[in-house]
Amino acid sequence: MTQTADAIIIGTGIIGTAIAYELSKVGWKTLSLDRNSQIGQGSTAGSCAIIRMHYSTFDGTAFAWEGYHYWRDWAAYLDLPEDGLAKFKEVGCLVMQTEANGHLDKHMRYSKELECPFEVLTPAQITEKLPIYQLDSFAPAKRPDDPKFGHPNGEHLKGAVFWPNAGYVTDPALASQNLMQAAAEHGAQTMMGAEVTAILQDNGRVTGVELADGTQLHAPVVINVAGPGSAQINALAGVLEDMTIETRPLRQEVVHVPAPEGFDFEANGTIVSDSDIALYCRPEHGNHILIGSEDPECDPHVWTENDTAYDRDFTEQWTTQAMRYGQRVPSLGIPSQMRGVVDLYDASTDWIPIYDKSSLPGFYMACGSSGNQFKNAPIAGKLMAELVHYCESGRDHDAEPMQFTLPYLGRVIDAGFYSRKRPINDESSFSVLG
Repeated sequence: MTQTADAIIIGTGIIGTAIAYELSKVGWKTLSLDRNSQIGQGSTAGSCAIIRMHYSTFDGTAFAWEGYHYWRDWAAYLDLPEDGLAKFKEVGCLVMQTEANGHLDKHMRYSKELECPFEVLTPAQITEKLPIYQLDSFAPAKRPDDPKFGHPNGEHLKGAVFWPNAGYVTDPALASQNLMQAAAEHGAQTMMGAEVTAILQDNGRVTGVELADGTQLHAPVVINVAGPGSAQINALAGVLEDMTIETRPLRQEVVHVPAPEGFDFEANGTIVSDSDIALYCRPEHGNHILIGSEDPECDPHVWTENDTAYDRDFTEQWTTQAMRYGQRVPSLGIPSQMRGVVDLYDASTDWIPIYDKSSLPGFYMACGSSGNQFKNAPIAGKLMAELVHYCESGRDHDAEPMQFTLPYLGRVIDAGFYSRKRPINDESSFSVLG
């Protein structure tokens, strides 16, 4: 058996390429595989690529605030010239204070503890920042066929919290390509159009993978970063039995609509998370607004059997999201032509990712990103690289979870927070908000 690499990484999305970069930087010979023809063209390409700091758990907040610093200093982090790199637009994130999010008390407490800047806005300040918004409350979120849809409930939004350092990446697939380019500078290799159909094992340990064409590639470490295909890869490896947290592909639609006339949302807008109408939005190129669902009870979860056989056409969900946003922005024009993205989340049971080893020695997983981990890719890459080293050095991460230091913040976190065997985290929002 000829060894192909020190580590085979399945997936060239944003987290897979970050892991390749971090491992290659410390001398590992990595080989990244992807069934797609271009790096970053899986679910990463459909990501809204929002970089925000507010999470419903302390660990999630710390991870995201740490992750921001790499996007802020993208070229320096990659050690590449600025030309040709994905751009991070720091436009801030405004989050409406509602009963659904506990008026953001936890989020502010965690941000304050981590010295992550934020400010509380009054209704008047919200309107000053976003003059196209009206602040009637419509909660709980409804669908257009509900008789009460579009009718305010008599209350008004009381305020919001603004995180000024939040923003978005203009081209998420390009960000993956940037990471792979940086990894290649350290010897990392890629193989595109390579579909994994078997996880090879011998004497109770992973030994590599087999591809659809029968090619066998050998390595003592295999890392599953297959996005919405992660559950299938874990099944091939036979590692599902001891997992209390599972992952499944979840179909999502994201709406692109023109901003109302007279307001340049691309230049003057911000990311908004609005649990009153259960939507988030961000500026999009061409003075458009990108609108996604925050997974309220009224929006059905459309789970798919696998990550290839699903409906890629827009449905009534597109119209639902556009009309629900129109409650907040009455001057919004809803075009007759549907534009946006139909793609999949790799959703975990509690919408918190799994960054962990597995029951098969040498087989690791970075999955369950649930649509909210793009922002964390650089720090997730660092954590996974250190976790592989920790476990391959003979430590038992299940019995003695790795303690991981966040380089910018200097905080030590328990990597067991992301364990495949953890209890379901009741502090999670159980939505894309994490």
